[in-house]
Amino acid sequence: MNFDISYTWEAMPRLLHGAIVTLELSISALFFSVLLATLLTLIRSTGFRPALAVINGYISYIRGTPLLIQLFLVFYVLPLIGMELSPLAAGIVALSLSSAAFSTEIMRGGLASIPSGQFEAARSLGLSPMVIWLQIILPQMFNLIIPPLVNEFTLVIKSTPLVSVITVVEMMRMAQQMYNANFRPVEVLLGVAIIFFAINFTLSRFARHLESRNASKLA
Repeated sequence: MNFDISYTWEAMPRLLHGAIVTLELSISALFFSVLLATLLTLIRSTGFRPALAVINGYISYIRGTPLLIQLFLVFYVLPLIGMELSPLAAGIVALSLSSAAFSTEIMRGGLASIPSGQFEAARSLGLSPMVIWLQIILPQMFNLIIPPLVNEFTLVIKSTPLVSVITVVEMMRMAQQMYNANFRPVEVLLGVAIIFFAINFTLSRFARHLESRNASKLA
């Protein structure tokens, strides 16, 4: 069977429809992962040993197990304890928990780059801990970690096809349905690759724009 690019263009409308679900899944997961990672970073900064032990155990579990297993555990185990989740919600939870573990490590590195003198200076001015973190420390930390955080975000986006195994009809699931019908997997998957590349390339360019803008402000 010869390669026919016309099947790729023919598949694009349905693939783009699936890409909308992929973006919804990715953006939701990214939002919750950053929120959770920030919370974990703040808790770790307290140095409270029991909390540190729990967080370190969670990070070790995420690092030591495949995302696919984590996805299955969220989708099949949580209902056993009374937490019924739709396939899309289970995908968001699994991706968020996985990404948060890596994001909080990125944040820890960014936090270590901020001079401790800034904490001391802020305290000497009588600022409250909330003001110190929200207006002084966290904005600097996020500026420092934009490149590795964007890299983590692209990994999350590229991991979204895994949720197709729990019947979420995102772009990869849509592609499977299409090439099972037309027997043109190469052409259809080429379309998937083009869309994923476009999404991640746009995200990377946006990150570079943010880096340049922040560098000009600091200069």
